[in-house]
Amino acid sequence: MRDIITLACNECKRRNYSTTKNKKKTTERLEMRKFCPWCRTHTPHRESK
Repeated sequence: MRDIITLACNECKRRNYSTTKNKKKTTERLEMRKFCPWCRTHTPHRESK
């Protein structure tokens, strides 16, 4: 039921985090504010392919 997804930084486009999400409850792309080690700041991270 839960799928593994990767989160990519919107600024530098690097894939920094991996997490799981429930495909039935959240059909749209997930977006969170996370720390990007390359940008060295908190940036929005969005689900990538």
